[in-house]
Amino acid sequence: MKYLLYFPMFAIPLIAYNILMISGDSLQTNPDIIRIPLMANDDAMHLKMGDILVMMGIIFLYFEILKATRASKATIVDHALSLVVLIIFLIEYIVVAGAGTATFMILALMSLLDVIAGFTITISTSRRDISFGDGGL
Repeated sequence: MKYLLYFPMFAIPLIAYNILMISGDSLQTNPDIIRIPLMANDDAMHLKMGDILVMMGIIFLYFEILKATRASKATIVDHALSLVVLIIFLIEYIVVAGAGTATFMILALMSLLDVIAGFTITISTSRRDISFGDGGL
């Protein structure tokens, strides 16, 4: 159970996107998945699979930033695995034809933000743990 803390959560939308891409569901056409009726104008809000993946990515970004606030040796492993996920996002975006969508690019940018925020938070919290000076002042 402890090892789940090391798991980079952005791997989940990456895997989900790849499964949808391989299964033949076209994320280019992006069909409606959920239809939520609106009372205001008798219309409906249509959620597409790409929208759901982006919403899932936003939730995962929150938890990844929350994980970055931990001060332990495991934090470095977590950041390294998040960096590996970002590299996979970038390679897929460049090489795989089905990954050239706005949804994939938004997920990749959220993964980049996760890596940058993780390292920034870790550096700033470690700076507070180091005390400088002569101790008496």
